[in-house]
Amino acid sequence: MRADLRGFEEAYALQQARFPAAEPGWQPVHTVYVPADRFTAGTVAAWGDQASSLVRAHLAGPGELAEVFGLPGGPASGVHERVVRKLASEPVEDLRVDFEDGYGVRPDPVEDGHVEQAAEAVAALHAAGALPRRWGLRVKSFADGDPDRSVRTLDGFVKGVVARAGELPGGFVVTFPKVLMEAYLGQFAAVLARLEAGLGTRLGAPLRFEMQVEAPQTLHFLRGDLPQALDGRLAAAHFGVFDYTAALGLPPHEQRLDHPACDHARHVMQTAFAGTGVELSDGSLAASPVSDREEDVHTLWRRHAELVRHSLRHGYYQGWDMHPSHLVSRFATVYAYHLARYDSYRERVSAWEQRREAGGGVMDEPATIRTLAAALRRADLALP
Repeated sequence: MRADLRGFEEAYALQQARFPAAEPGWQPVHTVYVPADRFTAGTVAAWGDQASSLVRAHLAGPGELAEVFGLPGGPASGVHERVVRKLASEPVEDLRVDFEDGYGVRPDPVEDGHVEQAAEAVAALHAAGALPRRWGLRVKSFADGDPDRSVRTLDGFVKGVVARAGELPGGFVVTFPKVLMEAYLGQFAAVLARLEAGLGTRLGAPLRFEMQVEAPQTLHFLRGDLPQALDGRLAAAHFGVFDYTAALGLPPHEQRLDHPACDHARHVMQTAFAGTGVELSDGSLAASPVSDREEDVHTLWRRHAELVRHSLRHGYYQGWDMHPSHLVSRFATVYAYHLARYDSYRERVSAWEQRREAGGGVMDEPATIRTLAAALRRADLALP
């Protein structure tokens, strides 16, 4: 007897659209934020040079890396070699020119001038083949009460890059901060649609944005149908640790990425966007080495590595980096994390496929195998 399943086809089609089954694609391990007034065509190279100099001075070989990051000697050699190569070839995977907190409030003519300078710098990076794989800008929040300034900066920046480069280079994304009202998301998506319509064929892909989760109010309207409601323009959700902890009234010394309140927020983000294809990113460490002394640099690297590992354990594979020193501890920690279990994960997947015991008494479930395969793919995409 055939069951009465009226409406099933519609529900199933909605499920496939809302929760597309897809294996992980490439995602940057970090987003580097640079205040707009300090951003030039030489910024990416300068960050790489500064980070490489720190490695030469304070992380000369695998032994030093093993001591600083607590790694066994064998894996440390592979990690060290990868970090050195990465800093020389691609120190920044994702770049954001910041017109918000890192930039502040300036008179309109001043910000307009920095918009033009930033567009010129992006076009120069693109012409030189040095523009990061992901790039874009962070505009001011609508919650500041001046959406016109936010839109004006976005419009001037995008049109300025297109005018100079002849196109909008691939990998572009806009960061939309402090989303305190759900309505702002729809309004910003509409801004992108109008800008896109005006540029036409000079865009290689639809304009998309990432929202920042920086207040407890935002958690209330995170849900799986948001990407559809925003016409697919929502690309990612990034956690803002300092605004979030301040909004909760936590004392200054507890404004840290690994606070339990931040864990709760990240888990809500994961729950809301699971299966939707919306990428998730963690926040940052607001610190740099207090001096060039080795002890101070190592202290900074150890603390940053702790936070990166905390994010990775919670399923957050991307975070913000705010200083060239962070590149070293970011790449070292991410590479060590992926390499530590790579061979054992591969063996378990192989054993499952061959219907044999994986060893160690492990009895993997199908869901675990899918997770193992996803972890291997993520490692393959992240490791240089």
